[in-house]
Amino acid sequence: MKKNYDILQALNQSQKEAVVNYQGPTLIIAGAGSGKTRVLTHRIAYMLQQGIHPARIMALTFTNKAADEMKERIAHMVSYKQARQLWMGTFHSVFRKMLKDEAEKLNYTSNFTIYDSDDSKNLIKHIIKDLNLDSEKYKVNDVHARISKAKNNLITYQSYKNKKELLEADSHRKMDMLWKIYENYQIRLKNSNAMDFDDLLLNTNILFRDFPDSLTKYQNLFDYILVDEYQDTNFAQYLIIKKLSAQHKNLCVVGDDSQSIYSFRGARIENILNFKNDYPNFKLYKLEQNYRSTQNIVNAANSLIEHNKERIPKVIYSENPEGEKVELLKALTETEEAYIVAKITEQLHQNKKIPYNEIAVLYRMNSQSRVLEDSFRRQNIPYRIYGSVSFYQRKEIKDIIAYIRLAINHNDDEALLRIINVPARGIGPTTLEKIQSIANEQQTCIWNIISNHAIIYHNLKTNIIHKIILFTNLINELSENIKSLNAFDFIELLINKSGIVDELTKENTQDALNRKENIQELVNSIKDFQDNIEEITQTTPNIIDFLEHVSLLSSVDEQNEKNKEQDKVTLMTAHASKGLEYQVVFIVGAEKNIFPLQFHKDSELNLEEERRLFYVALTRAKTKAFISFAEQRNIWGKPQASSPSPFISEINPTYLKIPFHFNIDNYAFNNERNFISQQNIKSTIQIPIYEKKLVSLNDIQNKNHSTSSSPVNMHNLTEGMLVMHERFGKGKILKIEGNDINAKALVDFEINGQKQLLLKYAKLTIL
Repeated sequence: MKKNYDILQALNQSQKEAVVNYQGPTLIIAGAGSGKTRVLTHRIAYMLQQGIHPARIMALTFTNKAADEMKERIAHMVSYKQARQLWMGTFHSVFRKMLKDEAEKLNYTSNFTIYDSDDSKNLIKHIIKDLNLDSEKYKVNDVHARISKAKNNLITYQSYKNKKELLEADSHRKMDMLWKIYENYQIRLKNSNAMDFDDLLLNTNILFRDFPDSLTKYQNLFDYILVDEYQDTNFAQYLIIKKLSAQHKNLCVVGDDSQSIYSFRGARIENILNFKNDYPNFKLYKLEQNYRSTQNIVNAANSLIEHNKERIPKVIYSENPEGEKVELLKALTETEEAYIVAKITEQLHQNKKIPYNEIAVLYRMNSQSRVLEDSFRRQNIPYRIYGSVSFYQRKEIKDIIAYIRLAINHNDDEALLRIINVPARGIGPTTLEKIQSIANEQQTCIWNIISNHAIIYHNLKTNIIHKIILFTNLINELSENIKSLNAFDFIELLINKSGIVDELTKENTQDALNRKENIQELVNSIKDFQDNIEEITQTTPNIIDFLEHVSLLSSVDEQNEKNKEQDKVTLMTAHASKGLEYQVVFIVGAEKNIFPLQFHKDSELNLEEERRLFYVALTRAKTKAFISFAEQRNIWGKPQASSPSPFISEINPTYLKIPFHFNIDNYAFNNERNFISQQNIKSTIQIPIYEKKLVSLNDIQNKNHSTSSSPVNMHNLTEGMLVMHERFGKGKILKIEGNDINAKALVDFEINGQKQLLLKYAKLTIL
């Protein structure tokens, strides 16, 4: 014991009170950046200094990283010996330890195996195959998620098959046999003396329910229980905690209801909101000082989250410098939005020396990364996708690309094997193995086998033959249209004929929705590609041209992956950002139906979670935050008008920096108060040095811009002249060559980079 260590010295008054009052049920509300981990570790260290034995303390976290960090801090304050004796770890690791001791009561041996996520999915994959179920209809990830959700709600496989509402939901998803997979899965786990992660929670609940002596044993063993991130606990975790603390009630939970964003994983915000009902004599401590962010960022976030009704009242404040206001960025399109973000990023890095790894770009949906990745590549800014893979490496994108590859080249076996059963056609592994074997024997490609009716009629069953013929007919139809259709029309044909999107629509899961959004973004990228080529060359590209373009992007992605240690900007979803912090944060796509998501804004509870998610995103920023939106966004390759997120209107305008070209009258919000008064707009006109070029560009491109510019006469154009193009925006002529009808100009556009244009078609305007 380090007796001379003053545990309370580095704490503020609120933190001290939360540390020293360790008896009885306690709720510590820890706002963003308020030193939550510090309070938890100091509270435990203080308890140890007061003579409480470490083995009498249980501390539960959600990640091993958090548990290890807390142990290290506690060891520094007291001793490594005491820190090692604590029952501290993740929910799963602590309950695994209990179940090892009690295994025989549940008919396991003490050396039972833990199946990780990959192990579980592999087992499910084998069961789907053994039950002769369609692997495309019963996707492993979806089945695994469904079983996990059931276990976290304490639904065993025995009770699952008797719950009408669950069976009806599975039937609606065309997965009527899911109960059978769950049953087989659990039986095989048991036969293997194994549990998955969710079993560690489910079986602990079963143990405490069926064996009261075991519950009493652990109630007597632990005098104090502490839980981190309580707002993220699910029903199974909640029940275990409640049972274990029922005797002594020395339960301390730490969390922030304003950061409860994981309901899709089973987290229940009501666990933290109803703590006062579960423990009427509880003590409440609020950690309201934010040590991370500037005052303007904290105040802006406060004004947003105050619109939630289901919340514990608190006023987060900061004693950091006031800092810059949260800056709104308006763009005409998502392409311009991405350009602006990349340009500001580069200027912050070059002019203000902010490292790339201190800059994060946050978005609501993974599909939004595509246009950002394209822009960062064009401007040679290193980036990484946190918690996901780059756009063109995602499964559904590679599936569509495989269709294109096969339509172009029937000899492409890799592409064929990838999509012959995508979406599900009933052409399973056994059939493919037989076809591959024949192809190997004849030393030819698989297409030559499946397109030869004589061969397939001789070797395959009638029902399989019919499915293969339908597939080859589809590919042949696509092949026939490769050169006659432009790239955009071809991708529409492919999507309509293949049924990929229809299948995802029917699946109607969150994962399916995410994949559908990615395919939609691929269609948008093809439309952008086609429009660019048409503008530059006055020729219309086909899908072969696009495939060559994508191949180059993929090679850049691979090179980017090799340079993992390089200083990089982080691109990620708002969900993935929780717990992280950056000097500068961009929240992009802050538009109605994107953030909040369209299907979430119809429910008040869902809308409040979307607002909490926006709050989390905003509070990741230390010194500077940007919120951007586009006036127009492509949906399935077709431009549609969009409007700013209602969350923007909920932020107190005092803490916002409004661009002077932002015409507030163009936007209507579902809110009684106006977004900001015209008087406030005038008083907040400040154009930072790094944005002058961008703002002038936006202002010029605004539909209401001045008409002082003159129409072009190609003979009046000279090198160095500033010009405006209706699609590419403002640019500078670098070079002119040729004359009359064949004259060309190389123009360096601010957003779209260098383009060579035929002047007779270019429709340039001299500025």
